[in-house]
Amino acid sequence: MCGLCGELRFDGATPDMGAVARMSAKLARRGPDHTGMYQDGPLGLGHRRLSIIDLSSHAHQPMVDAALQLTLVFNGTIYNYRALRTELQGLGYHFFSEGDSEVILKAYHAWGEACVKRFMGMFALAIWDQRSSQLFLARDRFGIKPLYLNQDSHRLRFASSLPALLAGGGVDTTLDAVALHHHFTLHTVVPAPRTVLKGVRKLPPACTLRLDPDGTITEQVYWTLDATRPTSARTEAQWLDATREQLKQSVKRRLQAADVPVGVLLSGGLDSSLLVGLLADQVSDLRTFSIGFEGVGAGSEKADEFEYSDQIARHFHTRHHQYSIPNSEVLTRLPEAVAQMTEPMVSHDVIAFYLLSERVSREVKVVLSGQGADEVFGGYFWYPRMDATAGTPLARFSQHYFDRDHAEYLQMMTPAWHVPDVTSALIGTALSQSQADEFLDQVWRLDVTTLIVDDPVKRVDNMPMAWGLEVRTPFLDHQLVELAAHMPPELKLREGGKFPLKAISRGLIPDAVIDRPKGYFPVPALKYVRGPFLELMRGILNSDACRQRGLYQRSYVDQLLAAPEAPQHFTRINGSKLWHLALLEWWLQLHVDGL
Repeated sequence: MCGLCGELRFDGATPDMGAVARMSAKLARRGPDHTGMYQDGPLGLGHRRLSIIDLSSHAHQPMVDAALQLTLVFNGTIYNYRALRTELQGLGYHFFSEGDSEVILKAYHAWGEACVKRFMGMFALAIWDQRSSQLFLARDRFGIKPLYLNQDSHRLRFASSLPALLAGGGVDTTLDAVALHHHFTLHTVVPAPRTVLKGVRKLPPACTLRLDPDGTITEQVYWTLDATRPTSARTEAQWLDATREQLKQSVKRRLQAADVPVGVLLSGGLDSSLLVGLLADQVSDLRTFSIGFEGVGAGSEKADEFEYSDQIARHFHTRHHQYSIPNSEVLTRLPEAVAQMTEPMVSHDVIAFYLLSERVSREVKVVLSGQGADEVFGGYFWYPRMDATAGTPLARFSQHYFDRDHAEYLQMMTPAWHVPDVTSALIGTALSQSQADEFLDQVWRLDVTTLIVDDPVKRVDNMPMAWGLEVRTPFLDHQLVELAAHMPPELKLREGGKFPLKAISRGLIPDAVIDRPKGYFPVPALKYVRGPFLELMRGILNSDACRQRGLYQRSYVDQLLAAPEAPQHFTRINGSKLWHLALLEWWLQLHVDGL
């Protein structure tokens, strides 16, 4: 829920409330229900609210607790807020609202910066402490909710989106050469704290940041993921029982923390179908939503999973909504989706989420989604391939995951943007961290703590919130992730991956859904690099703006345009290299050029 922004001055000046207002206006689609502003000395705050818990004005933000001398802007949901509220009441705190926002304020007052360790949920937040003139920022364990930063010697600005910071003005929009290497190697993932712009950084997941009046910054990591086997061995049955219980509790928390109806994005795959099965006996009128796309030409591959989502909807008698999107709409609406991207993203799911969220937001404000299950429980095809490969952890990982090797990167980019192989260095260091017993433990920990943050978690926040729709991800409950991280890799990889989820689904959802091959259904208008889509990319990459920017070697671009569907012009996980280049250039033209 919501969008937040603010400015803290270090130089004794008052905040630029005009800049805060411009940032807030850019966040309006994230929070259509209320807008609020706040200023106290060197601090200015803005907030856009999507009302989900405590729909009354008592829960509006910025939330000021005059008695405690604390002010909050917050984006997200604290799922265990009721239990925390009861605990805080036992400590003598009195509440003026019924939601989770005030619980954050009281928790900060009671337990200080360590309060975030008690939060179960997704959140990005800023707390202004009038007593000490300190600003406290924090982000949830998996970075589900974003927090972008822009700092100079005079002030710090922060916002829920990168374009919002740009709207505030005064941002260095020079491209970050190291971030570009990450972007083109990790299919547009740029791990925090970097972004593709030098002037914008991201607060990393599971981190807090305190700013003192003189501008001193103290950043701390409050959670890490232990991927080692437990000291006491567990049987397979015990692992499955624990998985079932943790997932049930995760779903229950995400259902109960809402004063509005909650639906499910039902893809027809195992993960979302399992969520429907767990919710069916808790929600009397469960709403489910599926999307599919038009194929390209006669005999084209299937571009929807309605066969399976319809089975689940019938089996559990949900109020089902099915949307079939023609290719013409995909291409027509694509500029709109790119304009809403907080950072460049190339996955076909981005436009799918954008178009689906528009329709779903007319029915509900909150939905559950199966994102994260593949990374947590080992569902992707490249995991067993990595496991079967010899070599160092970096070599095993990179040859099945990197979009292009460093040598190709140097052929693609002009010399001005050449850097050493910084992505291999980053990934090699991350994989070698302690508290991981086996190679796949290293890989899955990297996935869920770093890579998943920018893909798919970023799009699951970014695109739905463009329509005021909050997506909750039960498979990214931190207790469930901790449990899965302790599991032996062979247990997760059995039966083609995600064995624990398949096992606990037996008897709950139809076997046909459990045993079907994993779906990677495409958005055909974007998968097939031809026709209007190809001409769109040709126009972007041959534009004066692209040529003047001088990022790409023209010989490399020409090779891609001459044979866009040649096998070597797709990445190891089947992404179009041409689309990667065109998307970044398009995003820069829409968001940066002309500022």
